Amino acid sequence: MNRPFPKYISSLLLFGSNGVVASMIALSSYEIVLLRSLLGSLFMVSLFFITKNKPTFLKHKKSFALLCIGGCVTGASWISLYEAYQRIGVSIATLCLYFGPAIVMALSPFLFKEKLTRRKDISFLLVLLGMVLINGQLAGNSGDILGLLCGIFSAVTYAVAVICNKCAKDIGGLENSAIQLIFALFTTALFVGVTRGFSMQIASADILPILILGLVNTGIGCYLYLSSMNVLPVQTVAICGYLEPLAAVIFSLLFLHETLGPIQAVGAVLILGGAVFGELRQKQPPKEAAQPV
Repeated sequence: MNRPFPKYISSLLLFGSNGVVASMIALSSYEIVLLRSLLGSLFMVSLFFITKNKPTFLKHKKSFALLCIGGCVTGASWISLYEAYQRIGVSIATLCLYFGPAIVMALSPFLFKEKLTRRKDISFLLVLLGMVLINGQLAGNSGDILGLLCGIFSAVTYAVAVICNKCAKDIGGLENSAIQLIFALFTTALFVGVTRGFSMQIASADILPILILGLVNTGIGCYLYLSSMNVLPVQTVAICGYLEPLAAVIFSLLFLHETLGPIQAVGAVLILGGAVFGELRQKQPPKEAAQPV
């Protein structure tokens, strides 16, 4: 695990298993996200100081403010994503989430003055068509409309988090992730406190999957992700990053026995294929990878 590539792939597989692990916890989606944020932020902050890093956020107030916003919308994205997990299933919810990078790509000419190539245009249209097929089919079959809206909202907030992270160039590494996890915790704690209160009953059978989700998938997963992505070639990071939603779909089919109809399967291929197509043969690939989920 000292080599960056296996570390990066391991982090993607961990993130891809989030939905399966969450399905083993008999708590509401909001409580699951709160516990995940709490354990993940504690792990990341502890790791930051154990590795003898020094905080620099006071020197970079603009980047710090952007990461605070990014962390808050990450918390909102997780809340809506985990609600979508429970309402429409892990596979569909994850595919909805991964419309987020396409949103960032569509906005990049306006926000970052990046020119859209023909390949990027085709990629966006393929991903958009895939979203229409998946969500249109689910809605047409009297699917859970609120679940669909939660999935789409998770993609929009995911895109905002990526944009904030892309603009916060002065703070990176463990400090970047620790700040965002702390503010994700703040958002989820505020939401849960206002809507449900902090009283929750955790069964003994839930303790192990909660620890796995918070410490392993979130804490160790983020560490493996951050410690490898800056070493690997950007093209490798961008293309291999789509292993995460692919893994999430495969895990949900294998372990949760979810099913994709023929039209939804075509939509999934369009989303993942279109996303990878947009990353191939780029002369100037983006410097930042997508946010881990």
